[in-house]
Parts: sequence; structure tokens; C-alpha cells
Amino acid sequence: MGAATSTAIEAPSVLARVATAPARKSSMWRTTSPLVLASVIVVGSLMFAGCTLDPSGPPASQMNGWLTTSGGGSAIGQVEVDSANIDLALTRHDPSAAIKTVCALLTTDAQTAIGNLPSPDTTVTDDLNNAYEDAAAAGNDCYDGSAGVASLLGRSAKERAKIAPMLDTALTLIHAITGHVPSTSTTLAPSDSNDPFAPGAMTSTGP
Repeated sequence: MGAATSTAIEAPSVLARVATAPARKSSMWRTTSPLVLASVIVVGSLMFAGCTLDPSGPPASQMNGWLTTSGGGSAIGQVEVDSANIDLALTRHDPSAAIKTVCALLTTDAQTAIGNLPSPDTTVTDDLNNAYEDAAAAGNDCYDGSAGVASLLGRSAKERAKIAPMLDTALTLIHAITGHVPSTSTTLAPSDSNDPFAPGAMTSTGP
């Protein structure tokens, strides 16, 4: 996207990151849509944010405060890296298990990012929420289609294609509010790690 660049990574290297995570159950997602879950998380976050954000402060100060406390920039970067990993794994025709891993990460990280909302600006919030909902749905469809179900993989690809433009729009709006583009570097692993989510896997380059 225009505000960030990503480095494609080896899909198998993300396995350690989800080794201790609860197993993802496909049946749950068939009864609870990611979009419904996303809306529930946003509503809960609205209640929480009302206690932590100062509505009387300048817009730039509010937005900078939210980015700092919520990790909003790294959440954007995380979703972008996850999406790129899916493209890489599919292009290389990785085993179904490796594809499931990166697909599950996209859904999980998208839901985590939704939990960071709302931002102090309603338009930024809407753009980010829409992008994360598509990301969660894309990860879900990819996971369920990882064994080679063309219809699900195709739907996931269409959903992933919508993510970057919406995140790019949100970053542009944040730049307009704060005067700078937030860093989208991910920070879930040491910088000298081979993990794709190490700092520097994604870095902002400007609007």
C-alpha cells in the first residue's frame, strides 16, 4: 500500500507463534460470523474507550494518544503482513497445514485489531473496522479452503484485495489529523529473529 511496504516471509516460520494459541475450530465460525463478532467487539471497545480517551483534547493529541496506547499502527502492519504471508504460501503451493497457519493468523490478528477500536475519529474507525472485518472473513475462508477448495480460496482472495486500500485510506486520514504517518512496524518478536513479525518486517514510508 502507499503508506507502508511489506516484506514477504516464509510461511512455516510463523508456526511457533501459534503453537500455544487455542486451536481454531471451524465449526464455531460457521455459527458465528466474523462480521458479527467484529461488531460485538467494537461495541465493547466503545464502552472502554469512553473511559480512556480525552474528548476535550485536540484531534491530533487524541489520535496520537490512541495510536500509542492501542498499538493502532502495528495492528495495521500485522494484518498486512499476515495477508502477504497467505499470498506467499498459496503461490508456493505450501502444504495445507502451513496455509491453515497463516490463514488463522490473519483472522486472529484482525480480531485483535478490531479490539483496539474505536479510534478518536469516526471515519478512521469505520475504515479500519471495515478492513479488519474483511481480513477476518478472508482468513476464515482461506482456512476453510486450505485443502484446495477453489471457491473459498477465491472468495478469500477477493476479500484480501480490499484490505490494503482501506488501510491506506485510514493511514492517509491519520496523517491529515496528526501531521505524520504512524509507524506500522510490528513488534511481536526480537529484531534479530527470523520471525516475519519482527520489527522492520513492515515500515512506514510516508503518505
